[in-house]
Amino acid sequence: MTKYKPISEKYPHFLHGGDYNPDQWLNYPRILDEDIRLMKLANWNVVSLGIFAWAALEPEEGKYQFEWLDRIMDKLYDNGIYVILATPSAAPPAWLVQKYPEVARVDSNRVRHLFGGRQNHCFTSPIYREKVRSINRKLAERYKDHPALIAWHVSNEYGNDCHCDLCQEAFRNWLKKKYDNDIKKLNHEWWSYFWSHTFTDWSQIQTPSPIGETTIHGLNLDYKRFVTDQTVDFFKNEIAPLKEFTPNIPITTNFMGTFPGLNYWKFAKHLDVISWDSYPTWHGNEEDWVVAYKTAFVHDINRSLKGGQPFMLMESTPSVTNWQLVSKLKRPGMHALSSIQAVAHGADTVQYFQWRKSRGGFEKFHGAVVDHCGHENTRVFKDVKEVGEILKRLDPIIGTSVKPEVAIIYDWENSWAIEDAKGPRQEKKDYLLTCQSHYRPFWSKCVPVDVIDMESDFNRYKLLIAPMLYMIKDGVAERIKQFVKNGGTFVTTYLSGIVNENDLCYLGGFPGPLKEVLGIWSEEIDALHDKDENYVVFNETNELGIRGEYKTKELCEIIHLEGARDLAKYKEDFYVGYPAVAVNNYGNGKAYYIAFRNNDDFVDDFYRKIIELLNIKRSIDIDLPIGVTAQLRTDGNKEFVFLLNFTDEEKALDLKDIEYIDIVDNDILSGKVILPPYGFKIIEKGN
Repeated sequence: MTKYKPISEKYPHFLHGGDYNPDQWLNYPRILDEDIRLMKLANWNVVSLGIFAWAALEPEEGKYQFEWLDRIMDKLYDNGIYVILATPSAAPPAWLVQKYPEVARVDSNRVRHLFGGRQNHCFTSPIYREKVRSINRKLAERYKDHPALIAWHVSNEYGNDCHCDLCQEAFRNWLKKKYDNDIKKLNHEWWSYFWSHTFTDWSQIQTPSPIGETTIHGLNLDYKRFVTDQTVDFFKNEIAPLKEFTPNIPITTNFMGTFPGLNYWKFAKHLDVISWDSYPTWHGNEEDWVVAYKTAFVHDINRSLKGGQPFMLMESTPSVTNWQLVSKLKRPGMHALSSIQAVAHGADTVQYFQWRKSRGGFEKFHGAVVDHCGHENTRVFKDVKEVGEILKRLDPIIGTSVKPEVAIIYDWENSWAIEDAKGPRQEKKDYLLTCQSHYRPFWSKCVPVDVIDMESDFNRYKLLIAPMLYMIKDGVAERIKQFVKNGGTFVTTYLSGIVNENDLCYLGGFPGPLKEVLGIWSEEIDALHDKDENYVVFNETNELGIRGEYKTKELCEIIHLEGARDLAKYKEDFYVGYPAVAVNNYGNGKAYYIAFRNNDDFVDDFYRKIIELLNIKRSIDIDLPIGVTAQLRTDGNKEFVFLLNFTDEEKALDLKDIEYIDIVDNDILSGKVILPPYGFKIIEKGN
C-alpha cells in the first residue's frame, strides 16, 4: 500500500488544535491577544473556527459583519496557525427563527419547536436551505483565497429529524420513488395488512409518531432511511457554494461515533475526509481497557468509512465533559494515551473541544485547554502541550494506514431493525455491544480490524464476522456465499438471516438466505432471564481443538445441522445435545455459526484458534498482558507499531531480540520494555 495525501498540502503534518470561539470574546480584546500566545505555547497549529457564529456573522438579515473574522483569520495565519472554517447552520440566529418560524423543527408528537438549542431546524425547509446557502456563499467568496484556510467544517454534529408538513410530503415522495409509485407494493413490503393498517392513498401515510403509527416496522425503517437521505441532501445544499469557490479545499462534518440517527455509510461518500467526536467515559464503571477497545472499535469504523483513508479526530476533551453522568478528571497520562490511540487507529489530527472555557452558557464547565483562570499553569494545559510536542515527531506516520485481513460488520440499518423488533428480549438486545465483544479478541491479540457495513466489499479480507446479522439486504447473502466459496472464512451468530431490508421475515426457515452457506436450520430461540444458566460443551475431537465448557447468557438458539458439523453442544435444558457451534465447508472456505450469546472467555478462545488457523497477521508478534494492545500503521514499507497500556499499572513487554526505534524518544528498544501506567510507545522496526 502507499501513503494517502495529507489532509492539506499547505501543512503536511499532524494537525493539533480544536474548536475556537472568538465570537464569544469580541468585547475582550486582551483575551483574544492572549489566545495567540497560549496557542503557540500549547503547540497548536490549527483551529476549527466559527462553528456557532451565525449571529456574529449576520446579526440582522442580509447585514454581514466579517471584519472580526478577517482579523482573527489574519492573526492566526501570521502566527503559524491554520483554520478549518465552519459553516454556522447548526445554530440559526434568533432573528431568523422569529421572522421565519417555519424553519424550526417539528417533533414526532407534531409540536413545533421554539427558538433555542442547536440542530433545531427543518432540513427540508426551502427558506432555511436558502439562508444557509447564502451565508455559506458569503464565507466561501470572502475566504476562498485566504492562506489560513485548509478545510471546511460543515455544520456541527448533524442529527435530529423533523415531522413538519414539508417533511411529510418529502417523505411521501421518497416512498413513491422507492416503491415505483405503487402503493400496493408498499403495503406488501410493509405488511400493513396487519391490524388493518393498509393504505389506499399516499396522503394517508404519516411519519412515525407516538400519537399515531409506530407499529409498522417497514415504515419505521424507511423513515430512518429517509432522514439520512434528507440530511445528506441538506448537506449537499450546504456545500454547493463551498465546492464552487474552493474546489480544492477538503470538506468534512463531524460524526458522533455510532449515533443511531444517521447511517454514516450513506453520508461518508459525500465527504472528502471523515471526522468524528470522541468522548469516552474513562475511569468510570468499566475498566479503562474495556472503554479503550470500545473506543477503538469506533475509530476503526471511521477509518473504514473511506476504505482506510486517515480520518480526523475533530473533537475530544482535554480534561472532562460536563454532560456525562459523572465528569471525572483524566488521570495523569490518559490525555496523551487517548490522543495517541486515535492516531494509532488512523487519525491524522488530534483536536479538542474546546480552546477556552466559555464564561457562561451550557458548556461553561466543559473541559478546555484554557480554564477560567486564563493561564498556562495548569495540568491540562501541560498535557495538551505535551501531545503537540509528540505529534511534531510523527511526520513519517502522516498518510499511513493499515490493510486488515479481518472485517466485522456493524451495520446501521441492521441496528435499527434489531432495536425495533419485538422479541426475543425487549432489553439487552445489545447489537453494538455484541459486535464490540467479537472485536475485543483481535484488539487484545493486536490484529488489525476493519469495521464495515453489509454493503461493503468483502473480497479484501480473509475473515468476515457478522454478529447478529438480523437483516440481510438483497444481494448480501450472494456476496457472502461467493466470499466463502472463494476461500474466505465467515462467522455469524444467533439472530442472523431473519428479515429482508423491509423487515419481512424470510420464509422457508432461518437463517434465510444464509442457510446454504452455513449448513444449518434454526428452529427456535430461547430468551434466558438474567438468573438462567446453560452451558456449551465442546466435542473432544472438535477440529478447532477447543476444550471445556462455556457459560451461555440471554439467548440460546436451537439449530439443526443441514450439512454442517457440530463443534459444541448445549449441556442442559430440553435442548441438551443440540448443536451450539457449527462449521460448514462451502467451496474453498468455511462458515461458522455460533448459536448462543457468550462471555469473553468463549470469544477469546474461539478467535485465538481462528487467528492461528488462518495465519492472520498481527501488528507485532508478541504476547501482551491484559489491558495492553498493539496497533499498526504502515506505508507498505515502514511499519509503525503503537504499544498502548490502558491500565493504571506498569506493564512489561518482551520485544524479544528484535530491535525497534522509539520514534518519540529516538531510542533503540529491544528485549524487555516497560510501559508505565497509561503509557505508550510508538516504535518502528530497525534496519
